Amino acid sequence: MTTRVVLAYSGGLDTSVAVRWLMENHDAEVVAVAVDVGQEVEAGGWEALRQRALAAGAVEAVVVDARDELAEEFCVPALLANAKYEGKYPLVSALSRPVIVRHLVDQARRHGAGAVAHGCTGKGNDQVRFEVGTRALAPDLDVLAPARVWGLTREESIDYAERWGIPLTVTKEKLYSIDENLWGKAIECGVIEDPWNRPPEDVYTLTRPRAEEPRELVVGFEAGVPVSVDGRSLTPRALIAELNDVVGSYGFGRLDMVENRRVGIKSRETYECPAALALLLAHADLEDLTLERDVHHEKARLEPRWAELVYDGLWFSPLKRSLDAFIAETQRYVTGEVRLRLEPGRCWVVGRRSPISLYDHDLATYDASDTFRHEDAEGFVRLWGLGVATWAARQELARPDDAR
Repeated sequence: MTTRVVLAYSGGLDTSVAVRWLMENHDAEVVAVAVDVGQEVEAGGWEALRQRALAAGAVEAVVVDARDELAEEFCVPALLANAKYEGKYPLVSALSRPVIVRHLVDQARRHGAGAVAHGCTGKGNDQVRFEVGTRALAPDLDVLAPARVWGLTREESIDYAERWGIPLTVTKEKLYSIDENLWGKAIECGVIEDPWNRPPEDVYTLTRPRAEEPRELVVGFEAGVPVSVDGRSLTPRALIAELNDVVGSYGFGRLDMVENRRVGIKSRETYECPAALALLLAHADLEDLTLERDVHHEKARLEPRWAELVYDGLWFSPLKRSLDAFIAETQRYVTGEVRLRLEPGRCWVVGRRSPISLYDHDLATYDASDTFRHEDAEGFVRLWGLGVATWAARQELARPDDAR
């Protein structure tokens, strides 16, 4: 019996070969699904990609525009969570995978498929994200991973494609592996696999320096969501795109790190994410102004966990959903503006304001307008330190000198 499989299709070598491989090895009818998350598309655009999938043997090729969805339902929640895996990486690829999974499952239902497939290898994080995400949304669907089992080298895959007449634009010499979406760009392989090597300038596209004159821009937030730049209202997608262009033109937004993959491998990764890093700076700074102390501290404690869950492919999980509810509540009063200054290679916060700021100038100032009740401090400090003072008097000072 012929199986119908929905394949996450990028138009590259592995997923193009996967179309034919699934046909040959699983007697499958393949529906290729390409999801537009803001990645750069080759000459000919999405229609050329569709035609390549059909030429490889797909019975149908679907392109889904998910750019607004990614920006509003995935990038914005990551921003609200100040999400950076291992304190650095703003989850560029990790955010697009659950978007793609959502549409794979939707297309599987629409086309009556019994399985979904992806082109990931056995060494990366994306296999985890695709498979765990699919099983969370549709436990009844099978998940196939051709590139994990076929054992083909890159050269053999190209030969396979040529044998079946699959049109490709790749060569047997591949410098880098690149994954891109609205939130940024991930670059690996080639000379940067050696963590001692400095990434060559040709790996960078979003952050090639073009601007030299310093400038400032103001990002407006409502309930944690970025809504404007310099007073101009923008959708999340348009705002991210503008900041990628403006902030990236100053050469800001590069990351070079060794990260711990979910599968246990340490991997040297190079990223470009100018808008993401600039927005994370601005949003976290506005929270400094608007969040109550204990809420702020607890949120900071939970943020790394949120980022880890998403990195590990658990976007569709009960713990992630529970943390989302907490984070959403914390954002109720995160409204205001943050002023960013840009100089070549730099982006930093130089001002912030909010109509509901918890910063009270009359309490904070040391000028004559000071309204803080200094006489209250003595009793507060005495009570705050009472436990330590009692311990010191009764136990610590009673210990022999040589035991202290």
